[in-house]
Amino acid sequence: MTTVGVLGGTGPAGRGVAIRLASTGYDIILGSRDETRADITASTLLPRGDGVIRGGTNEAAADCDIVVVATPWDSAVATVRALRESLKGKVVISMVNALVREGKELVPLYPPRGSMAAQIAFTLPESTIVGAFHHLPASEMEDLDSGLDADVVIFSDSVVGRATVVEMVNKMPGLRGVEAGSMSLASATEAFTAVCITINIRHKVHSYVKLAGLTD
Repeated sequence: MTTVGVLGGTGPAGRGVAIRLASTGYDIILGSRDETRADITASTLLPRGDGVIRGGTNEAAADCDIVVVATPWDSAVATVRALRESLKGKVVISMVNALVREGKELVPLYPPRGSMAAQIAFTLPESTIVGAFHHLPASEMEDLDSGLDADVVIFSDSVVGRATVVEMVNKMPGLRGVEAGSMSLASATEAFTAVCITINIRHKVHSYVKLAGLTD
């Protein structure tokens, strides 16, 4: 079975992705700068399936077959830069959003290259960067009984990379992968996360994106 490493996996977003991937049968390394924290966090996640979740360093997570970047946006580039050699030739999934809170709203920030996915792609020229998992409420992802039924917008300049991640997402309980297109959609996709989170804050809900009119 393919192994998946989650960089910065002890945060809410990383935990949610990890437990749903493990419930599909993937073996997960929950990466962190603090291995003890990763071990403790992994022990609290109880997937339903054949996959297992183990704690480890970010370096251990980067050694997996596929790697998810779930770090805070302001440390994402530095984290992957330090792991560039381990990430060569691999599919690297960016779920990073550059957002800042202003009052009761989240507003998007625009990195020099327009998106966090593009920043990571520039930092990792020998990796295949795919954007996914941006618009999902972390608490609903981590709770396997939440009834989540969400679409995951997927973009990349690599056709093979997009197909790989769509196939992965379609196996995850409560999720459907929707292939959107190239990296040119990264900025718009990431920025829309601010809308999703602000709606949830304002209405005190855990809503998510579901696209009508698509056929499975």
